[in-house]
Amino acid sequence: MSGEFWLTEEQFARLAPLLPTDTRGVARVDDRRVISGIVQVLLSGGRWVDAPACYGPKKTLYNRWVRWAKKGVWQRAFETLAAAGGPPAELMLDSTWAKAHRSAAGGKGGRANAIGRSRGGPTTKLHALVDGHGRLVAFAITPGQRGDAPVAAELINLLPASATLAADRAYDSDALRHLLIARGTTPVIPNAPYRKRLHPFDRHAYKRRNLIERAFCRIKDFRRVATRYDKLAATYAAAISLAAIVAWWL
Repeated sequence: MSGEFWLTEEQFARLAPLLPTDTRGVARVDDRRVISGIVQVLLSGGRWVDAPACYGPKKTLYNRWVRWAKKGVWQRAFETLAAAGGPPAELMLDSTWAKAHRSAAGGKGGRANAIGRSRGGPTTKLHALVDGHGRLVAFAITPGQRGDAPVAAELINLLPASATLAADRAYDSDALRHLLIARGTTPVIPNAPYRKRLHPFDRHAYKRRNLIERAFCRIKDFRRVATRYDKLAATYAAAISLAAIVAWWL
C-alpha cells in the first residue's frame, strides 16, 4: 500500500489519555509517531522491518506493539472508546474468517491461540457486534471451525441490552432467542428452514444487517486483520482493536 499513515493531532488527543503513563527511566519515544508507524504496518500488511524510516527505529515499533498487546492496552482503549457513546439502540451480529499465514503457525498454546482448521485451511474467526452506525463495538476471536451460536451469548453479554439485534439464520437457536428476550431485546433473526413453529420476523429491520458486512469490509482494509500473521491470539486481537479504533473511534 502506497503512502504513509499519520494520526492527526485531534485523533491522537483522543487516544493519548488511554495510553500507559507508568514509564520508568528514559522517556518513551514520541507516541504519536510510533503509533502512526504501527498503524501503517497494520494497513499495509508489510513486515515490521519494512516500515518507512520516518516512523523511527523498526525495533521500537515492534516492541511497543507487542508489549502493549500483551498488557491489553490496545483492547482496553478500544473498549473505552466504543463505550463512550453510550449503549447502542440496535446491534448487528455476525462472524467472518481470516486466513492464517504460515508465519502464524507454531505459537505456544495451540487452540488457545485461536487458529483452527476449516474448509479454507488454517483460519481464525472474528465474531463481532456493530452498532446502528456500522461501528464495531465488541468482538471475540476463536478457531475458524468454531460455530457461531455458541459464541454469541458471551459476546452479547459484554454489552448493555439493545432494543433490537439482527443476525442471520446461523444464530436461530431457542437459547439465543430466550437470552435476548430476557434482556429486553427483540431478535431480528430469520427462521431456520427446519423450524415448525415460526417466530416473528421483521424483514424491514433485517435489511439493516448489511451494516455488519460493510464493517467487515472496512476493517479488512487493514491487511494484518484480513490475513493473520500473528502467532498469539492476544496480538491478533490487538490488531483488530487498533484497526477498529482508527476506522471508527478517533
